[in-house]
Amino acid sequence: MSDQEIKQVWDVGLSPSESKLLGLIVAHWGAIEGEVFQQALESYGVDFELSELPKEMNNLSFSKVLEVWKERVIAGAPEADKVVLKKQYEKIRCYQDYRNSLIHGMWIFDRNTPEVISTLRGRGKEIISAVFEEGQLQKFYSELAQINLYIRYPRGMEQVFEEQFKQGYYVNEAEIRRMKLRKKG
Repeated sequence: MSDQEIKQVWDVGLSPSESKLLGLIVAHWGAIEGEVFQQALESYGVDFELSELPKEMNNLSFSKVLEVWKERVIAGAPEADKVVLKKQYEKIRCYQDYRNSLIHGMWIFDRNTPEVISTLRGRGKEIISAVFEEGQLQKFYSELAQINLYIRYPRGMEQVFEEQFKQGYYVNEAEIRRMKLRKKG
């Protein structure tokens, strides 16, 4: 093929903002899977043989790794953290089909409702369709970003600042006070 030959390509019909949101959703979901796997792996300590890990930790099925995370990480967390982590676990479980529809679905558009994206996919012997109304991709992205924060820092931004302070970063005490007041109010 010469450089001057015109490539023929398929246009998936997404707007630039939809494409950006889908990229962010994929990145955040991958970060969630990575963090859940890492925390579950660390729950086995440092003295273990890889062959001793249960088959659920082979990372072929995120659902199975997620269950290990629930049993080993959430169950062993301090009570206040446990409440937050359980909530994130439930959100992740709830969003798995939504994510799968976006990632594994065939995109369908209707000229009469261009603000709506639909997907169609097969799973086993069933056909699954999903409809994404305007604003839902943004909301999903925001939810995943929040889950990503709370699975790492169950006590939120205060915990982030504490960790940064331990590493020598400056923390504005007045802003921490305002943040605590907003949290209470």
